[in-house]
Amino acid sequence: MAEQEPTPEQLEALAAANRESESGVNYKPPAQKSLQEIQQLDEEDESLRKYKEALLGKVATVADPSAPNVQVTRMTLVCETAPQPLVLDLKGDLDNLRKSPFVLKEGIEYRIKINFKVNKDIVSGLKYTQQTFRKGIKLDKSDYMVGSYGPKADEEYEFLTTVEESPKGMLARGTYNIKSKFTDDDEHDHLSWDWSLTIKKDWTN
Repeated sequence: MAEQEPTPEQLEALAAANRESESGVNYKPPAQKSLQEIQQLDEEDESLRKYKEALLGKVATVADPSAPNVQVTRMTLVCETAPQPLVLDLKGDLDNLRKSPFVLKEGIEYRIKINFKVNKDIVSGLKYTQQTFRKGIKLDKSDYMVGSYGPKADEEYEFLTTVEESPKGMLARGTYNIKSKFTDDDEHDHLSWDWSLTIKKDWTN
């Protein structure tokens, strides 16, 4: 039996319900200071200097001076029941990501993991935002506060979202297009990428 596609009216009703439940992130960014400025504060206080060195580490030496301060390297859908890893390499051609959608079983729990590097200076108020569309209609928007991070040579940070549940039911099955963005306090767009996932009755259906 053919699966029933949701009507535009049903999608609009779902989008309206999601808009009512969305809540903005109330966060006021602190005054921005460079890593060098922070390290030079209270230099005469030896205990504070050692504490900051333990907290921030020594200034990272960037092998490539032209490298951006923040590099988002990959995104993973973390799901214990998935038959294979669901990983997007964000260092390559981002235009091809939507052409190979993830297959996700309906009604399962998963989390999104973002791996990123900070190369040169402290970045504050990192935020991950994603908007979900189906048939051109925006169904949902999620904002996640990632936090503030200092540079680390040759080491990646990981950020995990809260647990999500994939949609379920005949009308929920189908392909969803998702727009993701990684920004900071200054609204600097470190990376934007489009990807897609297909909700099916089972992993192999």
